[in-house]
Amino acid sequence: MTEKADLQSVLDRAAAGGRITPEEALDLYRSAPLHALGAAADAVRRRRYAGTEHIATYIIERNINYTNVCVTACKFCAFYAAPKDTKKGWTRDLDDILRRCAETVELGGTQVMFQGGHHPDYGVEYYEKHFSAIKQAFPQLVIHSLGASEVDHMARISGVSVEEAIQRIHAAGLDSFAGAGAELLPERPRKAIAPLKESGERWLEIMETAHRLGVESTSTMLMGTGETNAERIEHIRMIRDVQDRTGGFRAFIPYTYQPENNHLKGRTQASVFEYLRMLAVARLFLDNIAHIQGSWLTVGKEAGQLSLHYGADDLGSIMLEENVVSSAGAKHRSNRMEIIDLIRKAGRVPAQRATTYEHLLVHDDPANDPVDERVMSHISSTAIEGGTAHPELKLLASN
Repeated sequence: MTEKADLQSVLDRAAAGGRITPEEALDLYRSAPLHALGAAADAVRRRRYAGTEHIATYIIERNINYTNVCVTACKFCAFYAAPKDTKKGWTRDLDDILRRCAETVELGGTQVMFQGGHHPDYGVEYYEKHFSAIKQAFPQLVIHSLGASEVDHMARISGVSVEEAIQRIHAAGLDSFAGAGAELLPERPRKAIAPLKESGERWLEIMETAHRLGVESTSTMLMGTGETNAERIEHIRMIRDVQDRTGGFRAFIPYTYQPENNHLKGRTQASVFEYLRMLAVARLFLDNIAHIQGSWLTVGKEAGQLSLHYGADDLGSIMLEENVVSSAGAKHRSNRMEIIDLIRKAGRVPAQRATTYEHLLVHDDPANDPVDERVMSHISSTAIEGGTAHPELKLLASN
């Protein structure tokens, strides 16, 4: 293990823009003083965004869950229904999806994330139909959706190559891929929690293909399902290696496992301190990825606010609807005014961003802050713990 004095030299090198090795990253994650780790990560953020380092961003989006029917049966997931479970399983029709898109536009959203299960009948044609319909009706909406796992599944269902599947859904309207399905990329923890999904290497191979075809993406990591510290660092090492070749990952987003209503009961969630340490190490290690996003949805608003001092430059989404993580116990809800207030109280200037991180609206004067009563009331009405108009969400909350 690296000595204390050497740890500081590694922190100083990383803060100044030098590349650190996976071994050094693991030593920092295990042993660096928390505040020193955060200070180094914040120095990297400030240097990368010199001139706009006072700004922290957010986006308004909607997660549209098109089905919960799924064949992969991931052990950490409380959202899915097995294909034969006709009582729990459901699928939204296209009119319902378009209605949700219309509402997103009306409420000031700029992005939709199409998110659901690996339905045994949904090949490339299903996504082509839905993405083209969304783009035709709402060309202003960015479709930042799916991930490598869904691509692998749809290509297999349709009997086409992954490359063809990506080209076809991109032509139909998909703008970029989310980091969905990454979970843990190293083999042991991935097999433990998602044994029916593709390997981590395959997930990265599909993302690399997408990047080569001009479709960018984000990257994620699920923390707290029983993985080791070394496996967490190996996860970001695998991502950094692909990014060195493609440059196609826009952001890295670590988030924490939620333990309710799934088959991993008894596992210990990652603590807030583990999460903040991971966030900071990621900012130091992922020198080739522009953005680090804090995950207030899983760690809470206060920890989300703290993340802005541990390397994060973005607080992610004000979600007009979110059902997947919520069904596993994530009870944190927020609205635009709360996110603006959190960012401002962290000493930063809030700004609404686009999917590609351009600033759409900088809230530099509190006197001009928006009062989004419609957004507030909509988020309240769709929160599971506050009741919902959608019966399938009530079912998820009770199972």
